[in-house]
Amino acid sequence: MISLNLNGQTRQTDAHPATPLLYVLRDDFALNGAKFGCGLGQCGACTVLVGGEAALSCLTPVAMVGARPVRTVEGLGTPDKPGPLQQAFIDEQAAQCGYCIAGMIMRAQALLEHIPSPTDAQIRSHMAINLCRCGTHMRILRAVRRAADTLHSAGANASGAVR
Repeated sequence: MISLNLNGQTRQTDAHPATPLLYVLRDDFALNGAKFGCGLGQCGACTVLVGGEAALSCLTPVAMVGARPVRTVEGLGTPDKPGPLQQAFIDEQAAQCGYCIAGMIMRAQALLEHIPSPTDAQIRSHMAINLCRCGTHMRILRAVRRAADTLHSAGANASGAVR
């Protein structure tokens, strides 16, 4: 049995240790935000946070997670009460088809947790790993900038908690 700290809760899976984290999230825990895009770590649709760092869950064997906490887009907010970054993506209409958005949000979350007020160049560099075939890159950039500004003006950290 493998134990995971998943979105703040301890969860157990009997998945084979080499199983990609993406499959465990989707198949064992019905957390479908992270998407299977390429399976090669080249698109970023499967991005989640592992130990506070953006990780490609299609390439991460579940056994490699260890005690590090895993956060998925479902752990940032709910449909009724989206987290600050999720709300910024909604406000900027950053999703078109929506397939890449969970991965984009999680990569942006990692950035804002490490650099609360990133420059546009830092945002572009950090987000370049994740692909959006619909071309909403400028809206995504605005959403990350909006979330950073909102969090900064509210005196909150990237998770939305007040400092």
